[in-house]
Amino acid sequence: MNCGLIIPTLNAGSQFKKLLEQIAAQSLPTKKLIVDSESTDGTAELAKNFGLEVLTIPRKNFNHGATRQFALEKLLPLDVIIFLTQDVLLREEQSLAKLVKIFGEDKSVGLSYGRQLPHENATNEAKFLRAFNYPPESQLRSFDDRKIFGLKTAFASNSFAAYQVAALQSVGGFPSNVPLCEDMYVAAKMLLRGLKIFYAADAQVYHSHNYTAAQEFRRYVQIGKFHARESWIRENFGSAEGAGKKFVFMKLAALAKENPLDCFGAIFRDAAKFFGYRLGRLKG
Repeated sequence: MNCGLIIPTLNAGSQFKKLLEQIAAQSLPTKKLIVDSESTDGTAELAKNFGLEVLTIPRKNFNHGATRQFALEKLLPLDVIIFLTQDVLLREEQSLAKLVKIFGEDKSVGLSYGRQLPHENATNEAKFLRAFNYPPESQLRSFDDRKIFGLKTAFASNSFAAYQVAALQSVGGFPSNVPLCEDMYVAAKMLLRGLKIFYAADAQVYHSHNYTAAQEFRRYVQIGKFHARESWIRENFGSAEGAGKKFVFMKLAALAKENPLDCFGAIFRDAAKFFGYRLGRLKG
């Protein structure tokens, strides 16, 4: 299998060296590239020292979809492409091999994404989010599963995901006109085309965020814009609001058992998400 790896970077920080060491210990990929947005902390130089190819772009030109597509085209030809973000850590030496294993077993799978476990410093809220989105059981989803999972049928994360390149190209690659959620966009396109999405629970990384309310607000403005512009996703898979309400009530119940005081901050951040999402939908 001709497999490549792409990591978008911007001032990746001290943890990035550990990720590069982990990648070096993996059995694949054969081609490795970081696409760097003019880092000033030595990120590009460090990657070169570990044998990765470095592609530098102007920071102002970064786009979640277009940048990944641009980097992919630099590595072609490939059978499979793996995407990571700079802030993940691989759990074991077979994390990447387990992520792509499904492609050799089921040719109908276009996208595989793995389980994200919380970092050691994760808050209770961040831990719950990871448990909610990344359960311990693997899952194979097709378009018909929208009747069960709704919008989450098309859920995926490019923080730790792999694509059959032919399948990715068959849906036009990554979009250049979305502010965020390029992974959901491609997943939805694949499902509509009859391809399947695989969640590989045994392929694992550490990845979580302790977002502030302001960070959540800005993030959900972008998510709202995405859902407004790509209304075809909601039309085919359902709206985000229903799943969001279910998540909030489940999270508050779980936090109340762990530490009731955590509920106050969680409610504030959830309000920021709600109003950010609504504002994004209005702005389109």
